[in-house]
Amino acid sequence: MRFVEDSEQVRLALSPIRRRLLELLREPASATQLAAALDLPRQRVNYHLRELEKAGLIELIEERRRRGLTERILRATAATLVIDPLVVDPLLGRAFTEIQDQYAAEHLVGVAAATVRDVARMQSTAEADGKRLLTFTLETEVRFAEPGDVHRFTNALTEAVRQVVEEFDTAAGRPYRLIAGGHPAPRRTEGES
Repeated sequence: MRFVEDSEQVRLALSPIRRRLLELLREPASATQLAAALDLPRQRVNYHLRELEKAGLIELIEERRRRGLTERILRATAATLVIDPLVVDPLLGRAFTEIQDQYAAEHLVGVAAATVRDVARMQSTAEADGKRLLTFTLETEVRFAEPGDVHRFTNALTEAVRQVVEEFDTAAGRPYRLIAGGHPAPRRTEGES
């Protein structure tokens, strides 16, 4: 995984052809192989590959002599790109810092964006150091009979979390950020599980 917070890298990675090239380059390949896979002229593929290489999103791993020419074998520098949400929408940072209404969708989106940014940065650093980032995730779905149940549930959950935090919180321990958010579950279409 690679965290991308440079707007120019994001711009270069988001075009449809380049996204497809990055996907294909999870496995090493040459421009000729990629051109055949995409049914595009090799010159056009080479142009996009040079741009991705300049941006540091792909790398040369081998050069082979073939029929008097040098064939370059490339691969993506990461299997997955995580884009900093603030690169796409700088106002998300404002939502995180200014909106404190625990029931506002903007606040949830801002907190989620900050979480993506923080965890992706730490994950990239951990991977570079050959370490594993210790995280945990709690995820469930709850059905509320009445709109007011959301507020009662939030209050009960807040109290339960406060009690558990009180039991485990140690001044000398490593701080962890716990985020609990809720939003309506997306409607599922027939056949989705």
